[in-house]
Amino acid sequence: MFDDDFSTGVDPARWVAHYLPQWTVPERSEARYANSRDGLELRIDADQLDWRPEDAPLRVSNLQTGVFSGPTGSARGTHRHRPDGLVVRTETPTRLLFAPDHGRIDISVSASNDPGCMLAAWLVGTEHLSADDSGEICVFEIDADAIGASTVARSGVKAHHDPRMTTDMAEVTLPFDAGLPHTWTVIWGAGETIIGCEGIVLRRIRQAPEYPLFLLIDLFETAPPSGEYPKTAIVRRVRAWDG
Repeated sequence: MFDDDFSTGVDPARWVAHYLPQWTVPERSEARYANSRDGLELRIDADQLDWRPEDAPLRVSNLQTGVFSGPTGSARGTHRHRPDGLVVRTETPTRLLFAPDHGRIDISVSASNDPGCMLAAWLVGTEHLSADDSGEICVFEIDADAIGASTVARSGVKAHHDPRMTTDMAEVTLPFDAGLPHTWTVIWGAGETIIGCEGIVLRRIRQAPEYPLFLLIDLFETAPPSGEYPKTAIVRRVRAWDG
């Protein structure tokens, strides 16, 4: 069982505090965060750099449970998700800290209400065994401007480069303010993915990746810099079972 309430900060035996570091350089991929009494505060700071210059505006603070890349200059690595293609800029040793191929994960968070921000949690194929192992379970994507008395989020699966999967994303409505503490659950395996929130099933999808996946939890700022900083979201607890 994997269980982390971040009471001692970010444990390097469990988390890589960089966003897909192979596709960029360390000063752009490194997460900004702070300990808080409620969990881990992911931050976007005023002086933070865009993840890649080509993607601006796009700043991100991310935790992920491993990393894989091919050699510098290659296109091998976890989560080849950008439409313009990606090449390895920082060759990164493979680290499989937590990479289940089925199981259950509970993720307790408070989303960001800061303009231009999005909080997301994904399970993405590691791709260290095969480039086809690239599918994604999108547990949630929550835009700050979709949060109110009720909240609209995106959830589902994305095929990316996996020919065995079909992208199936949908908007789901939460009957509460997602800036408040709440818990998402994903259960996957045996050809099915179930995604829920606060004990209610939101998506039941008749497909699931059948290979190792890294968990990514990210705070993005996807608009030009504006307003007050830091912009924040809270990751309160992550519990996972891989059997």
